[in-house]
Amino acid sequence: MKSYLKVLALGATLMGTTAMMAQPGGGFGSFGGFQQQTKLETSKEWKDVNYAGDDKAYHTCDIYLPKQEKASYPVVVHIYGSAWFSNNSKGAADLGTIVKALLDAGYAVVCPNHRSSGDAQWPAQINDIKAVVRFIRGEAKTYQFDPSFIATSGFSSGGHLSSVCGTTNGVKVATVGKESVDIEGAVGPYTKESSLVNAACDWSGPVDLTAMDCGDHMQMGASSPEDVLLGGTKLSEEPDKYLGLSATNYVDKTDVPIIIFHGEKDNVVPCCQGKKFYELLKAAGVKTEATFVPEGGHGMGMYSEENLQKMVNFLNDVRTKK
Repeated sequence: MKSYLKVLALGATLMGTTAMMAQPGGGFGSFGGFQQQTKLETSKEWKDVNYAGDDKAYHTCDIYLPKQEKASYPVVVHIYGSAWFSNNSKGAADLGTIVKALLDAGYAVVCPNHRSSGDAQWPAQINDIKAVVRFIRGEAKTYQFDPSFIATSGFSSGGHLSSVCGTTNGVKVATVGKESVDIEGAVGPYTKESSLVNAACDWSGPVDLTAMDCGDHMQMGASSPEDVLLGGTKLSEEPDKYLGLSATNYVDKTDVPIIIFHGEKDNVVPCCQGKKFYELLKAAGVKTEATFVPEGGHGMGMYSEENLQKMVNFLNDVRTKK
């Protein structure tokens, strides 16, 4: 409960800061619902589409197609941040910044809900995102998706899910020490479709949950969001679970290209998370880029036109050279 209250308090703080800075907040410790709402320029939109074939709101997504009409569009799945506490923040998933930039660049964008840590323990959350990717392939004709290019993107805890998706292509079940992690899952009707992605974007994500104290970060008290996500355990007691939660654990030379953005002054998810991820990807020979913003906080000061264009350029480069 202490952790949950701290998360709410941080969300309220970011909401106030967001209003002053006129850009979306949200993130590892705040619900996406605190972000400013944005009217996007699109040719078509679908809201509350269920990607799992059930009646659960946490298994719905919003779909946006670019204003310029085409027969089909490459796709980016963009995932909101919430410290894994929210199961219904797709309507405020960095719409005015990341999503707008992607739409303007000609990408269809899918913003999904996913199960929260209150709904289910890890790996339910990555199972949901994998299901979204399979849904995109299964319903490509219906929604004008071009399944030859699908990328993930996410902010904060969404960045974590995007990064895990990008580092686990082809991984069905992972053995991590004494733990077995069902990465793929069996959510939704399209289990025979592939969940492979072509690229991933990590915006301020916690990617190594074994080392959240690598720099200045939010003090969560008795229970951190990752503790809650793993069912109330502790790193000192079950380290393999935290390793299995970490995108860094899955890095190898087969990973898709990944671009990283992190603020040097992020006091919620420390910047050393992004830096470690970048170094591991480089060492493995993975195509990667990283931007570490000297004055950037947790979302604040991160969504400059320059950074958004870097994201678009990176995805365009991957798409045209694959």
